[in-house]
Amino acid sequence: MAHGSFSENASDAELVEHLRNGRQDALRILYGRYSNLVYTIAFKMLNSASEAEDLTQDVFLNFWKQEKFDPNRAALSTYLCVITRSRALNRLRQRGSQQRSLEKLQALPPREFTASTPLESASLAEQQQTLKRVLAELPDRQRQILEMNFYQGVSQSNIAQQLDLPLGTVKTNARQGLISLRQRLGSAVEWVK
Repeated sequence: MAHGSFSENASDAELVEHLRNGRQDALRILYGRYSNLVYTIAFKMLNSASEAEDLTQDVFLNFWKQEKFDPNRAALSTYLCVITRSRALNRLRQRGSQQRSLEKLQALPPREFTASTPLESASLAEQQQTLKRVLAELPDRQRQILEMNFYQGVSQSNIAQQLDLPLGTVKTNARQGLISLRQRLGSAVEWVK
């Protein structure tokens, strides 16, 4: 092997060494070798092609940026499997937490949104205005789905039928909309937790 070049047949350890020496083309070869493995694990755990693709990119991007892998301790395939499984579990936990927040919000009876004092009324009105403003900033589809779900009480499966969208698309838009709301509202949505 000539200095400064390497072949597609280089070992994983050699490719990792090249990668750490700034040779980004080594990542292309490693990606070609292991992206199907990472994607398959991600898809089996997340049951979503788009999330599996996103996670596959995330795993390789982090592998490239961080130097945590030691070829003397484990095979690269084993390392990538462990990392993929760990990150997929994190996403599943996050997804479960978001779903529980949504269910809690939907389960709140209307009386919990009424205020008993003038100060509480003013605070509630301010929170509602802030929520409406932030909802209006969301992409149209996310806003429409969240408004149908929260304000009209339409289930996600019925939203999918009414808008002629796949249920997965509705769920993804609802999840992304809630994430955006949380980020934009910060402590104003403490009651959603």
